[in-house]
Amino acid sequence: QVQLVESVGGSVQAGGSLRLSCAVSGVTASTYYMAWFRRVPGTEREGVASISTNNKTTYADAVKGRFTISRDNAKNTVYLQMNSLKPEDTAMYYCAGDGWVNYSGALREHAYISWGQGTQVTVSS
Repeated sequence: QVQLVESVGGSVQAGGSLRLSCAVSGVTASTYYMAWFRRVPGTEREGVASISTNNKTTYADAVKGRFTISRDNAKNTVYLQMNSLKPEDTAMYYCAGDGWVNYSGALREHAYISWGQGTQVTVSS
């Protein structure tokens, strides 16, 4: 059974940085297409970043140049480095994974079968 566990998020001021991690168990992370999503209450979950098994990445336009997704296969962990954070980045962040994802749909929620429980990130102005 695949389990994804996000690290505790946090609260930062605008312009600050946070790094989220997602610990993967039940599957070798290097064989899993991974992504980060986020959701603001009352809205749909949106894709933030994804990373393929050969480390090809995609990003939502809203975070390009500020967020970086990466993986450490030795630790079976995926990371989301978030820099230059803005108040509009405030959301619940979720880690997601699947054994196969079409690159063109890598930021679509339905592409992923495994999900973490979510972690809150709050950015104050």
